[in-house]
Amino acid sequence: MPETLEGEWSRVTRNAVHLEMRDSYIRDDPGFIAWQQGRTAEAAARYHPWADLMKKATARGVVVRRARIVSEPLSDYCRFEYDVTGPVNLAGGEEVRWLPRRRASDIALPGNDFWVFDGTHGKFNHFTGDGSSAGPESFEDPRVVKLCVDAFEAVWERATPHEEYRPA
Repeated sequence: MPETLEGEWSRVTRNAVHLEMRDSYIRDDPGFIAWQQGRTAEAAARYHPWADLMKKATARGVVVRRARIVSEPLSDYCRFEYDVTGPVNLAGGEEVRWLPRRRASDIALPGNDFWVFDGTHGKFNHFTGDGSSAGPESFEDPRVVKLCVDAFEAVWERATPHEEYRPA
């Protein structure tokens, strides 16, 4: 786990929200490749450092919520995310919900996936067309924070908890 990521999470005191809106991310990710080859446990194990980081944060009382807007039927990448959510995200203490894209059409959404930390600052996650990371962009402008928090809460309200969501 890069020190910068751990250091960043050590400063989060109350909550973090994350909205994912893409149907595919880093397709050459070794975890995704392992999953494609039927090695789901191995795929999930690759993300144990993330789960451990979330366990530390949630043990300090940080509430971590993740929402995913997805096309249905799920893309293979989103199916992979669905399969590893339990052993990675939920095991780390995150709450995760899923919202079919057709139910998000009337929600004003930012143009990129994002994190908002403690309701005061965040990061946009930029990706290339093929799903490769193009790097994060930090933000603190209260108007941008509000846009992201409002969008997240609208999605969260409509979304289905992971434990109840059955992919189409």
